[in-house]
Amino acid sequence: MTSTPDTSASAPEVSNTLSQPTRIVTLDVGGMTCASCVGRVERKLKKLGVDPSVNLPLETARVIAPANISDEQLIETVEKAGYSARLKEIDAPINEQEAGTSLTLRIVVALIFAVPVFFISMFSSFQFPHWGWVVAALTLPVATWAALPFHRPAWINLKHGSFTMDTLISLGVIASFVFSLWQLLVDPAMTAHAGASHSGSSGGHGMDHQLYFDAATMITTFLLVGRQIEHSTQRRSSRALRNLLDLGAKSATVLRQGQAVQIPVKDLLPGDEFLVRPGEKVAVDGQVISGRSALDTSLLTGESVPVEVGPGDAVVGATVNTSGALTVQATRVGADTVLAQMGRAVAEAQATKAPIARLADRISAVFVPIVMGISLVVLAGWLLVTGDVNAAFTAAVSVLVIACPCALGLATPTALLAGTSRGSQLGILIRSAQVLESTRTVDTVVLDKTGTVTTGELTLDRVLPLGDWAEDQVLQLAGAAEAPSEHPLARAITGAARAHGSLASVDDFESVAGGGVRATVTYQGQPVRTIVGQVSHLVSEGVEVSDAIGQQVHSLQEEGLTTVLLAVEGHLAGLLCLQDSPKDDAAPALAELKKLGLTPVLLTGDAAPVARAVAARVGIAPEHVFAGVSPADKLDKVTQLQAGGRGVAMVGDGVNDAAALAKANLGVAMGSGTDVAMEAADMTIMRSDLASLPTAIRLSRATLNLIKSNLFWAFAYNTVAIPVAAAGLLNPMIAAAAMAFSSVFVVLNSTRLLRFR
Repeated sequence: MTSTPDTSASAPEVSNTLSQPTRIVTLDVGGMTCASCVGRVERKLKKLGVDPSVNLPLETARVIAPANISDEQLIETVEKAGYSARLKEIDAPINEQEAGTSLTLRIVVALIFAVPVFFISMFSSFQFPHWGWVVAALTLPVATWAALPFHRPAWINLKHGSFTMDTLISLGVIASFVFSLWQLLVDPAMTAHAGASHSGSSGGHGMDHQLYFDAATMITTFLLVGRQIEHSTQRRSSRALRNLLDLGAKSATVLRQGQAVQIPVKDLLPGDEFLVRPGEKVAVDGQVISGRSALDTSLLTGESVPVEVGPGDAVVGATVNTSGALTVQATRVGADTVLAQMGRAVAEAQATKAPIARLADRISAVFVPIVMGISLVVLAGWLLVTGDVNAAFTAAVSVLVIACPCALGLATPTALLAGTSRGSQLGILIRSAQVLESTRTVDTVVLDKTGTVTTGELTLDRVLPLGDWAEDQVLQLAGAAEAPSEHPLARAITGAARAHGSLASVDDFESVAGGGVRATVTYQGQPVRTIVGQVSHLVSEGVEVSDAIGQQVHSLQEEGLTTVLLAVEGHLAGLLCLQDSPKDDAAPALAELKKLGLTPVLLTGDAAPVARAVAARVGIAPEHVFAGVSPADKLDKVTQLQAGGRGVAMVGDGVNDAAALAKANLGVAMGSGTDVAMEAADMTIMRSDLASLPTAIRLSRATLNLIKSNLFWAFAYNTVAIPVAAAGLLNPMIAAAAMAFSSVFVVLNSTRLLRFR
C-alpha cells in the first residue's frame, strides 16, 4: 500500500492540521471523466485539512495528510463525492483491459444497432410499414446501456449540482429518444406506410418525419469511439512503474554455511552474502567482499562506460556484471534499494503532475447550464405565448439537439487521431491530448547525453603512436591483445582493428579488472609481451609513464575522450582514444530547437570534461551543461527549472531518466531506450532520430492548434444556431442535420494534419 510516512518539512501546508507529522497516501479513484471531477474530489478532500493532488489520466489521488486523518476518512470523503476509492497497491495486479473491454463491447453493440437505425431513418428505400417502432426498439439498448458511460457521470454530477460535457451528451441522447418516442405515440400512423414516413406528407424521401432515433444512436456511437481513443492513450503511463521494478534480479545465489543457495531476492536480508557471476544482475545494493569486475550501470546511471569495482566498493542492485565473479554483502534490500527509490520517484512524479483541464470541459461548465436554461425558457415561452405543446417541445428539443456536443466530443479525438497517425508515419508516438497542451508551455529542452545526444556506443576516435611505432601497428597490436576481452572498451578497439585487417594470434591472455589486459601477441613472427590499459595499470606492470604522457592523457580526457595506453615489451608504443560520439543529426536538430524558441540543456551522469566536450560539438552553451548528476539529481534539476518558471521538456532513454521524464511538463523518450523510459514519457521518438524532436514539437503544436480550432467551430456553430432554434425556425430534423454537419466539418478539418510536413 502506498500509505507512507513523510515527516519532511517540505510537505505543503493547507491548514494548521498539517503542522503535525504528515504521511503520503495514494488512492485509486474511479469514475472521474473530466477536469470538473478532479476539482470536486480535491475540494472535498481539502475540507478535511489535507493537501490532495488528483491525477485524471492515472485515476489517482496523492494526499499529504496529518497523522490524525485515517485512510478510511479519505476513502469515505471521496465516495461521498460520488466516486469510488481504495488504497493504491503498487504490487497488486492491475487489469488494464477491464475498462477498455467494457468500452469496446459498448461500441460493438452501439454499431450493431446504430447502422440499421441510420439507414432506415435516412433512406426511404429501407423503410417498411411501422418501421418507426422497430427503430425505437433498436435505439433503446443504445440510448440506455451503450450510453451508460455518459448517463452515469451526468447523474453523479447532477446530484452534486454541477454539469459537464457528459451532461449535454446524456441530455441530447435522452431528448432525441424521448421526443421521437413521444412523436410516435402522438401519431402512431406516422410510419405506418413503407417509404413514406408521415400521412399527408408531400414527399417520399427518408427524412420526411420528426423521428430522431438516429441522432441518439450516432451521438452515442461517435462519442464512445472518442472515449475509447482517450482511454487507450491514458492507460500507458501506469505501466512505467511496474516495468521499472521488473528490471531488478528475481533470484540471488546466497552463501549459507559455505554452500551456494538460490533464493528469491525478496528473501534477502541485510548482511547476507551472495554471488554475482558474469552476465548476472546484482541482486540488491551491497558492498563487494571479494572479486573484481566491471559493472554495466547504464540503465541506472546513464554512464556509457562500465564501472570497475573491487573489494570495498559499493554496488547497486539491477546493474549487470560484465566480466569477473563477485561476492557481495547486502546492505540495502527491499524498499531501501536504489531501484525501489527510483520506482517511488517515478510514482511521485506521475502522481503530482498537475492535470490539465480540458478546454471543452472548462467551457461546458458554463455552456451546459446556459443551454439547459435556454431550453426551459423556450419551452415555457412557447407554452405561454402559443399554448401549442408540440411547437413548444419541438423548439425546446431543437435547442438541446443543436447544442448537443457531438462535435465537441469529436474535436479532440479526431485531431489527435490525425496527428498521431501522421506522427507514427514520421516515427513520433504522441500519448494524448494532454501532451499536446504541454508543448505550448515548453521553453526549455533538457537532454540526457548517453543514447540521446550521443550514440550510446564507444567508438575509436584516434590513435596516437609514440616513438618509432606507426598508427596501424599500434591499432593492430592493441586490437589483438584486447580480442579475447568482453569489455566495451576492448570491443571498440578490436572492432576498429579488424576493420583494418586480420588480427594476430594471442597467447597467455589475462584481464585485470579495473585496469586493462596483458597478453603475448605474435608480431612479425615473434611473440611480444603486450599490455593495454589505463595509466595506473601500466605503472603497476612496471611500464614507465612520463609526466608529459600523463599530462597528454589528462588533456585528452578534457576533450571528452576515454584514453588507454599500449605498451610493448615494457615500453610505451601509443595511445588509443575512444568516445561516445554525438549523433550526426544532433547539432542540426538542436539548432532547429533554438529556432523554435527552445533552450537546449545537457544533463548527464558523465564527468564534466566529457559533458562539456559533447556540448561544444552540438552547440549547447557551457552554462547549460550539468554533469555528474544522479537520477535523483536529474529529477531535482527538472523541478528547479520548473520552479524558476520554465516549461521543461525532458528527453532521455534510460531508466535513470524515468522520474525526470514523468516530472517534466513534456517527457520525450528515444525509441532505442528502455521500456521504462518510454512508458514514463509523454512522447516517444521511435526512430531514435534526434532530428525528429523539432518535428515532434511542430506536429504537437499544429495538432493542439487544430484541436482549439475544432473546439471553437464546434461551440461557435452550435451557439449561433441556438437563437434560431429558440425562435422556432429550426425544427429538430434540421437541428440534427446541422449537428451532423458540424461533426463532419470537425472530421474534415482534422484530416488536414495528414498532410503535415
